[in-house]
Amino acid sequence: MAIRKVLIIGGGIGGLCAAIGFRRKGIEVDLVEISETSKVYHVGIIVQANVVRALKELGVADEAVAVGFPYSGFEMQDPEGNTIVREYGPKLAGEDYPTDLGMARPALHDVLIKATRETGANMHFGVTFEKLDDQGDHVHVTFTDGSEGDYDMVIGADGAYSSVRKFLFPDLPAPKFTGQGVWRYNLPRPKDVTHSVMMDGIPGGKAGYVPLTEDTIYILYVGAEPGNPFFPTETLADEFKKRLEPYGGRIPELAKQITDPELVVYRPLEVCFVPDPWYRGRIVLMGDAAHAGTPHLGQGAAQAIEDAVVLAELAATEQEMEPMLRHYMDRRLERTRFIWESSIQIGEWEQHPTPDANAAALMKKMLEVVSAPI
Repeated sequence: MAIRKVLIIGGGIGGLCAAIGFRRKGIEVDLVEISETSKVYHVGIIVQANVVRALKELGVADEAVAVGFPYSGFEMQDPEGNTIVREYGPKLAGEDYPTDLGMARPALHDVLIKATRETGANMHFGVTFEKLDDQGDHVHVTFTDGSEGDYDMVIGADGAYSSVRKFLFPDLPAPKFTGQGVWRYNLPRPKDVTHSVMMDGIPGGKAGYVPLTEDTIYILYVGAEPGNPFFPTETLADEFKKRLEPYGGRIPELAKQITDPELVVYRPLEVCFVPDPWYRGRIVLMGDAAHAGTPHLGQGAAQAIEDAVVLAELAATEQEMEPMLRHYMDRRLERTRFIWESSIQIGEWEQHPTPDANAAALMKKMLEVVSAPI
């Protein structure tokens, strides 16, 4: 059974990578994004070696490296800025590519949008589905702009609060607040900040900073936010700096530069994991729609990109739909579950320390897991 035409619902990192992957396999793609424009938070993203490998598979690694900051490994420090451990990942994409890459999210988004357009995918903004009707041999879709279309497969890449997931599995619970939130802010890069740093050891969370370009870094804090509070925009800079006060090392000098509350990005951490299978008939979930986790391992977007690569690869094999999607689950379920559970576990340890807590060991294990073939 040949897959000739797919619909991707959601124009984030995962959806765009899926569009690129399917088009590279010669499959016609329509992508709809409910937002009127393509926009993302202006802060950064940590791109590890498995993502560089996946981006190379999609044909966009060179462009991504060109707009990011290549570096090698990450460092964990204590709250005073003393090194606990430094880990170096392998060059999974080959010797010509870095092990790690810091990037501004808009920069990565621009690379993916450009590649999506160049591959010939049809993108429609301000549009989503109104009705999905799986008729067995195809899915008939009615869109919110009144148009209709028939597709061999429909992919839900529409995020943690996925409408496609709600359609497929209406009894699944909504994403759950973990007790923590993440704060981010972009700053000028001190020239000696050449790799990512995370500072651990204070109950509740951790702080850190990551180079994005030759000129910029972003500073972040992941920590406990009891009761999932709402913060008025005008308070965000002061609230962020307050959370950084217990940390030493480079943090105090960086925190002084957090001055514009409009540029602080804060979001509560909410998670969900769809039980096996992530599909029904010809409609399948990927990325945060299937496994929305936390940023503790820096693998959220990574796993969405890997989902996209695997789906595109399998769709080109001309298997029947059920065994093809079953193969997708076999390749993705345990890998994403490990990342999801480990990320949440680190957050739990930060909020409720125990004698056996060992975030560094989980980070090392994560590098082993994601180094394996997708």
